Amino acid sequence: MPAVNVQVNAPSGTIQLTRPDQRNALDRSAIEELSQAFFDLHQEKQVRGVILTASGAHFCAGLDLKQMHQTASGDPQSALGAWHDDWTQLRDLLETMLRFPKPIIAAVDGTALGAGFGLALAADLIVATPSASFGVPAVRRGLISGVVSPLLCFRGGGKTAARMMLTGEQIDAAKALRLNLIDEIVDADKIWVRANQLVVDCAAAPAEAIQLSKRLLNETVGETLLMQMSVGAAMGATACTTEAAAEGLAAFTEKRDPNWP
Repeated sequence: MPAVNVQVNAPSGTIQLTRPDQRNALDRSAIEELSQAFFDLHQEKQVRGVILTASGAHFCAGLDLKQMHQTASGDPQSALGAWHDDWTQLRDLLETMLRFPKPIIAAVDGTALGAGFGLALAADLIVATPSASFGVPAVRRGLISGVVSPLLCFRGGGKTAARMMLTGEQIDAAKALRLNLIDEIVDADKIWVRANQLVVDCAAAPAEAIQLSKRLLNETVGETLLMQMSVGAAMGATACTTEAAAEGLAAFTEKRDPNWP
């Protein structure tokens, strides 16, 4: 079954994560499909903006920890190469979103954690339901949110990023709104309609002006962001090779509390 569903309802295109049984966690195939979906909607001239949403009770629980545990269980040298490839793949997806010439609206219902929070932060605007929640809980698994952390700093500031990264705290939509991490809170039955209206609002401006505005934000105000994300990808891969990461991933798979080395 595909991990992503794409629909066009001009002027918007919708990308929906479709792994609800896995809390829409991102494995390698899902990241590839997301990248392809953005490429396809880039080519659709009738699409003036993209809505990123998900099926089920969760927006996205982050990277697929079961797949990560399988990688950690293999040959250490091969695992290091796989970690590097995985983190680079995620970094490239988020860069694709940041460089995407059309506005991206994340419509978040349920949890958006780790890389899932990163997907939302890489969007231009975020609308969320009252039950939405956000966090970067990687430290509680002996890992770091290497690629997401620079985005969190960019969108929310260093103090907010430090608290969320170091404590693994998960915050609700109301607090995320107070911290300016999201733009609006909308009832679940109206969230796609509201996201679509934001696309319509953006489509009232010429496409060239929208594209240049995005470049202004992401390549001037955030001029070092992509470099920081590359550094974060390298650090994220390295963190995956530690004893703490191995224990954290094993504890997740075995559904127990970690016993830190």
